[in-house]
Amino acid sequence: MSEKLLQNISNPSDLRQLDIAQLPLLARELRDFIIEVVSVKEGHLGASLGVVDLTIALHYVFNTPDDLLVWDVGHQAYGHKILTERKERFHTNRQLGGISGFPKRVESIYDTFGVGHSSTSISAALGMAIASQLKGFDRHHIAVIGDASIASGIAFEGLNHAGVTDANLLVILNDNAIGIDPSVGALKHYLTSVKEGKNHRQNNMIKSLNFDYSGPIDGHNLPVLIKELKRLKKIKGPKFLHIITTKGKGLQQAEEDQVKYHAPGKFDKDTGEIYTKSETHLPPKFQDVFGHTIVELARLNPNIIGITPAMPSGSSLKYMMEAFPDRAFDVGIAEQHAVTLAAGMATQGMQVYCNIYSTFLQRAYDQVIHDVALQNLPVIFCLDRAGIVGEDGATHHGVFDLAYLRCIPNMIIYAPLDAVELRNILYTAQLGLSHPIAIRYPRGRATTIDWQKPFQKIEIGKAISLKEGKRVAVLSTGFIGNNVAMALKSMFKAADFAHFDFGFVKPLDEMLLHELFATYQKIVTLEEGTIKGGFGSAVLEFASEHNYSIPVQTLGVPDAFIEHGTVAELHHICGIDVASLTAVFESL
Repeated sequence: MSEKLLQNISNPSDLRQLDIAQLPLLARELRDFIIEVVSVKEGHLGASLGVVDLTIALHYVFNTPDDLLVWDVGHQAYGHKILTERKERFHTNRQLGGISGFPKRVESIYDTFGVGHSSTSISAALGMAIASQLKGFDRHHIAVIGDASIASGIAFEGLNHAGVTDANLLVILNDNAIGIDPSVGALKHYLTSVKEGKNHRQNNMIKSLNFDYSGPIDGHNLPVLIKELKRLKKIKGPKFLHIITTKGKGLQQAEEDQVKYHAPGKFDKDTGEIYTKSETHLPPKFQDVFGHTIVELARLNPNIIGITPAMPSGSSLKYMMEAFPDRAFDVGIAEQHAVTLAAGMATQGMQVYCNIYSTFLQRAYDQVIHDVALQNLPVIFCLDRAGIVGEDGATHHGVFDLAYLRCIPNMIIYAPLDAVELRNILYTAQLGLSHPIAIRYPRGRATTIDWQKPFQKIEIGKAISLKEGKRVAVLSTGFIGNNVAMALKSMFKAADFAHFDFGFVKPLDEMLLHELFATYQKIVTLEEGTIKGGFGSAVLEFASEHNYSIPVQTLGVPDAFIEHGTVAELHHICGIDVASLTAVFESL
């Protein structure tokens, strides 16, 4: 691979020594470098390829890091990292101890704001711009945001505020018509009409918000980009540049199948062909258990609705969208809207499955409390990617939901041990609950192939005995309970340990808890969630309330933000992998 220019560039100061005529060659080299590394190490490919030209232009024109550059979400920041003193470490991207897959302030002075969740860039950059103004600093502040992210409420809030300031802010809309899945909504249609020149009869909504609007321009034409950025540097106040790019630019397959190549896994760097793993006779992914089960249920129950905020593929709600397009909705990156939309439908007797990644439901916490739980509306929250999710790291782990949901009145919380339990709780929820329910399940595959069994109703609030024992009762919730089962199988002292599956974290099976505290010498709890405030805390509260004095040991995610690495590595760090559990149990 030729890297004649890139090999001599460590930081933006080096980049600015090049002639403009050399930059297209650098762009090709940078794309080749990203493709070569990601093809082997995996990661978010398409977004970064799409903004290579913009990345070069921004660091070429602006005086980073003195000028502050904020990337929205950060999927697209690989080129930025390579050009900002992390080229030699880029091969460690998303690996334990390596660089983060997202911009991260503690990692580099060039990463001005930590990201991972969408739509924060405008507010953050505006905050920086106002602070610079107050301090008397003459610097530029740039927010790069995509057409999917700009549709989110917080992005509009930032635009609305920025438009009444004289802050030195440049918002760049990277318009490629796709996030992880294709962009949706009326704003998408508006942007399409702008690109196609069909909005001559409309007001320009960005200009209406008091921004100096320019574009749309070709985001892959470096001379044009640089000329426009230099022009905008001279303009004071809030500015908005609309650029058109192609996600996956530079790799034909990534351009043609932008959803698959968002994060394709390992692939051939020359042909682009994805290395597929044989999925024959493998257990299903939990998301597919949800997706296929919800279609089955929707055929039986015409009142079932499915909602997801911009994750139809990741959640597998796509199957219902194909089978029942008038009853399944992708609302875009709008978690707050998704929750309150579900609440509105529930008031009219619809049984709504609102599927949101655990980490993203945090963005709609007020709506869960105020619009759903306070009104006791039986919305069915399906929290995908609960627990440790691996290489995406701290911004994406779904480890807080047990704690932040358990304190909400009226909320039922359930974590299935396996695919059959997930299938059955999805069935049970649509039979008519009197409260909202949150069903949390992990990323990845279940443990059994034979999961499509006849539906069985689950009794709300009841735990299950999985193994008898004499001295210690291990209480687990959710899929991580399989680690307990494997640990106990290999132990010499296994007969001392009983194991109970507490699928329901709320309401707890208090009748069984009374029996356990009266029978066993010690209680151990395990959860793939934060120890503080979670399932273990609930058991400790029960013990305190009823004056039980036997010791309770809580295992789970410690009181720290867990960084990126494989799920196995991070489970080991948290002490909840099979080997760590075996060691704990053997010591008791």
